[in-house]
Amino acid sequence: MNSSLNEPLMSTMNNSESLQFDYDALVIGSGFGGSVAALRLSEKGYRVAVLEQGRRIEIPDMQAADQGPLKLFWMPSLGLKGFFTQSVYRHAVIVGGVGVGGGSLVYAAVLLEPGQAFYQDPAWSKLGIDWKSELQPHYQTAARMLGRATVSQIDVMDLHLQRTADVLGAGSSFGPVPLGVYFGEPGVTQPDPYFGGEGLERMGCKFCGGCLTGCQYNAKNSLDKNYLYLAEKLGAEILPLHKATLIRPLPGGGFEVETKNPLRRNQKYPLLRAPKVVVAAGVLGSLALLLHCRDEAQTLPELSPRLGEIVRTNSEAVVGILAEDENADLTHGTAISSHFYLGEITHITQNRFPLGYTFMKWYTGPLIDHTRPLKRALRTIWAFICHPGASTRSMRARNWHKRISALTVMQNQDNQISIRLGRSVLSLFRKGLQSRPIAGKSAPTYLPEANLTARTYAKQLESTPVNTLYDSFLNMSVTAHILGGCAIGKNRQEGVIDSTHQVYGYPDLFIVDGSAIPANVGVNPSLTITALAERCMSLIPEKRAST
Repeated sequence: MNSSLNEPLMSTMNNSESLQFDYDALVIGSGFGGSVAALRLSEKGYRVAVLEQGRRIEIPDMQAADQGPLKLFWMPSLGLKGFFTQSVYRHAVIVGGVGVGGGSLVYAAVLLEPGQAFYQDPAWSKLGIDWKSELQPHYQTAARMLGRATVSQIDVMDLHLQRTADVLGAGSSFGPVPLGVYFGEPGVTQPDPYFGGEGLERMGCKFCGGCLTGCQYNAKNSLDKNYLYLAEKLGAEILPLHKATLIRPLPGGGFEVETKNPLRRNQKYPLLRAPKVVVAAGVLGSLALLLHCRDEAQTLPELSPRLGEIVRTNSEAVVGILAEDENADLTHGTAISSHFYLGEITHITQNRFPLGYTFMKWYTGPLIDHTRPLKRALRTIWAFICHPGASTRSMRARNWHKRISALTVMQNQDNQISIRLGRSVLSLFRKGLQSRPIAGKSAPTYLPEANLTARTYAKQLESTPVNTLYDSFLNMSVTAHILGGCAIGKNRQEGVIDSTHQVYGYPDLFIVDGSAIPANVGVNPSLTITALAERCMSLIPEKRAST
């Protein structure tokens, strides 16, 4: 067991016993970090409340979301109450999920462990911890809790991707993806298969390809079906529509948290107090909250100057192909079912989109190469002028969601942006998060390996390779896997939190979501976030009995 690089983990209850606390721990966010905290702290005897800004999402919500973006998107300022988020900054477009279960509501359920380079990254390898050995038991726990299993079917899209890997000389690395999906008898409901009867009954995956707008058939192992469900059975309270807006330390120890209803601008809730607070609102949510507390409200003035300084997009690019046959149907299967590695640093998966993602066709255009953003943008414009039919084929496509196959291409390279509070045209000049480039390390918007794979993939199936116009025209990196901003470091000058995930300068304030990860994972990061949260929670002692 590693000792803290900050203050002792034991709560400062002796200094704060005279205070009236509402809970023993407040968890801000219900995604992969917050859900782990909710369950493990409840198991250790703590009275836990989970503050989630989104709603509880039920099957009717998912069905409605699959019919159009007005039911899918979460945009409270516009009155949209869905559970999919798309945040546009100058240098990145970041998609995610909001609601009870966080990003797991809309993730593709991929549960991959990173390669050796992740653990050896100097951003955290210098802390003197063998992170691979340290995290291994927690990866195993996370995989068990999330129901990791190998996808049991290979379909048309996978066969084309396999041929693509073969052509590119990477066939030996091709294979099915481990997923958090229940692969029982398709369409048949069975008693809880995971937790000895303590969990929910589940239905075997029907391979409908609809994972990204939420599983309507109760097969995907989203967090509301495991960690959060079990936490509630132990007494944890989940408070939907509670957006944390301020964290304030209390003089005798502990914290108070201000919250509001994000769907009702003027509705605030009573203050909540607890000896411990776990921040797990996702990278953007955690940064917005903590930057406000440090720079605006100044309730947490000792937060590290590194807050928001190094944020990573997992070095990700999104490309794809559109089948020319209007009657093609590539949707049978899970959202992601196969992958391969192109060389040592590049990981590639295919993606099936549900009907509800048809709005994304308006983001697509011709596949364009160039390392210089301006020239790439000019080439994109020229392609639309010279070949308007071909360049707009994806936008005009019928049955688009059945014909599209997107490729997410991720690398474990050290690319970065920073995020600060500011005002811009994109925020309508309101104070909010703003991205900034980092000279020589800016997050990529063009990966030659991605375009090469898309063209090769297109040849295996009569199809047209496509780019997202965000990257080819606007020079914006597109990612669903934003990381960092509150990374682990050996001191306050190098990191926001110590190796136990405690915030430097604020004992009993923890950060356990993707913002704590100090390096690009190079693959889908959900399992890693979960494993790090499991490790963090394992270091917190059980609640002491009152004397």
